[in-house]
Order: sequence, then structure tokens, then C-alpha cells
Amino acid sequence: MYRCGVDSLKGQLLIAPAYLSDPNFSRSVVLMIQHDGEGAFGVILNRPTGRSIADVWTELRGEACGCREQVHVGGPVAGPLVALHTEPALGEFPVMDGVYCSMSTETIEEIVAEDRKLVRFYAGYSGWGGGQLEGELSTGSWLTVPASADSVFRTPDDEMWSRATREASGTDAMPRFGDEAGGDPSMN
Repeated sequence: MYRCGVDSLKGQLLIAPAYLSDPNFSRSVVLMIQHDGEGAFGVILNRPTGRSIADVWTELRGEACGCREQVHVGGPVAGPLVALHTEPALGEFPVMDGVYCSMSTETIEEIVAEDRKLVRFYAGYSGWGGGQLEGELSTGSWLTVPASADSVFRTPDDEMWSRATREASGTDAMPRFGDEAGGDPSMN
């Protein structure tokens, strides 16, 4: 339990409400990888770059690789390449049951060399200082739901936000805000 009363959100999805105006997180779904008293760290799951790891690998490492997995924008903070995958032996730390995170060059090289089926790559990350995320949660800036390996690896990018929003709202109907209301929650 945190001093401010918020449990760790590690292994949870943060869903940006339609009215969130920050362009870095508009209609984003963030998987929380770490969350403690020092701060929080996660990656945006549903922001593809349109480039494969093979494209990026050639630029970064000067060598070819056969991995065709898409690279996603993990967030607005620059950092190492992040891999989410399902292999405990390669996991530098577990995120939740069946999902592991790796960021070291050596582990990423091993993951890329084997061209694994259930892996996602992220350039950059989303980060919050101690107490910052708790403040955003207290003002309603994020919705939260538990994540699963299916939500991370099997939900199409273009469906992830709407599915997570429906789950967070506890209904099969999409909430009516955002596009129809011009992004103004008072129009609901």
C-alpha cells in the first residue's frame, strides 16, 4: 500500500479517457511494468510506428535480422528498446503471469535472433516520478483494468483502446464522449 493509498498498478492497463488532451497519450493503453513509491514505468501498447524490428535493427546494429515484429512507440521518454515476451528464461523481470520484460542489449539480441512469435518491441517508455501517477489517477486522468497476456499480445492495436475502455466502463456499450462530444466531457 502506498502512503497515498494507491496499490501498485504493475500488471495493469492504464487507459486514457477520450477527453484526455495530452497528445502523448491520446487514446492510449499503457501496460504498467513497474510501480512503487519511487515512481512508475510502462509502455504504450497501441501505438505502432509502421517499422519492423528488422528495419530498426539494421540502423542500430549495422546487421540484418529476420524479425518482422512491429516496433511500437512506448511513450514520450527516450530509453532503451523494450521487449515484452512470454519466455521466463529471457525475462529480466516479470510483469504479470505469462508476460516478461527485457531491456538489456544481450537479451534483446537473443530475442531478435530467434524471431519469437509472442514478442512486442517498444522504443521509448512512459514514466512518472514518485506520486505523479497517483495524482493523475486522483483527478480521473486514467482508467485502469487488469492486463492479461491476451490483452498484450493478441489484441489488435486498432481495437485495443475501445476494448479496454469498454472493459473499464463495465459495459459492452462505448461511452459517449470524445469524438461525438468534440472531446469535451461536459457534453456527455
